[in-house]
Amino acid sequence: MHQPAPPILSLRHYGTSRGSHAHDHFQVLVGLEGVLEIEVEGRGSGIGAGQAQVVAPGDRHDFEARGSSGSSCLVLDTAHGPWARCAERAPADPIQLHALARYLAHCTTQPRQFALALQHGPALLLEAWSPAPSSMPHTRRRRIDWPALAAWARARWHEPLTVADLAGVACLSPSQLAQRCREEQGVSAMHWLRGLRLAHARELRLEGMGVAETARRTGYRSPSALTAALRRRDRS
Repeated sequence: MHQPAPPILSLRHYGTSRGSHAHDHFQVLVGLEGVLEIEVEGRGSGIGAGQAQVVAPGDRHDFEARGSSGSSCLVLDTAHGPWARCAERAPADPIQLHALARYLAHCTTQPRQFALALQHGPALLLEAWSPAPSSMPHTRRRRIDWPALAAWARARWHEPLTVADLAGVACLSPSQLAQRCREEQGVSAMHWLRGLRLAHARELRLEGMGVAETARRTGYRSPSALTAALRRRDRS
């Protein structure tokens, strides 16, 4: 059985040169100094001291520091599923989070303290996003039949499917579906949809279907686009 990679806790400095990438794990950034401009799947924000951003697996993000002095952040790379519920909301106590992040950042430079910080830091950071029990609603939510939703999408690869399309089938708003997908599937809705499409393409290829026909049936714009997508997945 594949075991998830252990969490990585680090202090990172960002300059004014623009970067862009995506990960197959959650990335949690807590600002320490300066401001890091970040755009996640088209949504822009700034991470200043005490502010934070959770980037979900598969979400492409562009980033660069504001100002010549750059920016520094505490960064947690983790595959821990509960971080999915934090991607769309701010920490419950930003002041506490900033103090915790400064301490953990200091620990990354101290060999004797780093092992202890890595052992307990991820759980403490996750706790900073947890709302007080009295503020948590106790409403009953509509259940999403994910296998049925996947089957519906699988039959429509020839269409340009969107989050709104999935939400309509699930009888939810697009924002509700996006949040539920992160909570229950651990990825964004579009990343989940891309994963289904690619998995179907892989099945057809393993059954002996040609690349061109597989691309046509699964909605890829060309055989080369399908081949590139399969290679990216194999490397991840």
